[in-house]
Amino acid sequence: MSEHERDYAEKRDFIRMRIDADVSLIHAGQEIAGTCVDLSSSGMQVQAPRQFTVGDLLTVRIDSEHAALKGLEADTEVVWTKAAGEEQQLGLKILKMR
Repeated sequence: MSEHERDYAEKRDFIRMRIDADVSLIHAGQEIAGTCVDLSSSGMQVQAPRQFTVGDLLTVRIDSEHAALKGLEADTEVVWTKAAGEEQQLGLKILKMR
């Protein structure tokens, strides 16, 4: 199996949920508002208003809209980037849930 086929197969091992939720990205002490496009058990795709690079470590926080439910907070690593006009799409690998 080629590396490309393996990467695709691994991506399909995790169910992705499309969520379009507001997120806070915390990097080097700075908090940046973004949008989480989709989420799986191993990572997420985020739209950000500024540029990051592969290897950057970000803390991601998604607040819950329901008082009874806890939001999500995770330590992540940028594993891919794609320019989207003035913004950037990020592929984030979840390293640790908080």
